[in-house]
Amino acid sequence: MKRVCVFCGSSAGYREDLIEAARGLGKALVRGRHDLVYGGAHVGLMGMVADTVLELGGRVTGVIPRSMREREIAHTGLTELRVVETMHERKALMADLSDGFIAMPGAYGTLDELFEILTWAQLGIHAKPVGVLNVDGFFDLLFAFLDRAVKAGLLKQANRELFVVAGEPGELLERMAAHHPVAAAKWIGREVR
Repeated sequence: MKRVCVFCGSSAGYREDLIEAARGLGKALVRGRHDLVYGGAHVGLMGMVADTVLELGGRVTGVIPRSMREREIAHTGLTELRVVETMHERKALMADLSDGFIAMPGAYGTLDELFEILTWAQLGIHAKPVGVLNVDGFFDLLFAFLDRAVKAGLLKQANRELFVVAGEPGELLERMAAHHPVAAAKWIGREVR
């Protein structure tokens, strides 16, 4: 995994442990010689991850829709900033640029990005590792929901295992490097994304 895409909050929230996790993830990426790909903003947890990587001499590629750049939330100090027209283009380009994906705490946008990338894995559009940084159990209720979907026959167990989880950034990157999910066959391939 040369380039790792991080999905996380555009808000920093109120919890110091989330802020420390964002900084810790940035440090772990640089230690592991991973470049960062992310949503391109200077705000929130996402801005903190990017700033940490940059401060430690790492490379950061941001991908941001033009409308967000025009609202002056684009990070101006990145190694590279790619400007696209739509949120859909943003997600597709981040996926294309990345060798793996990490979701850390966030809200709607983070879950949208995580579930889209997991859906693409389930459908065979990509076979890249996906990890969830579960800071202090932040995602536990989401995992319980997925387990309930398995029990209800709505999600295959193999697809429930398309991602790995850890509470610490370094451990998560190690698990991602070792993880080889076996997706339950679905109906389409990469060309229909």
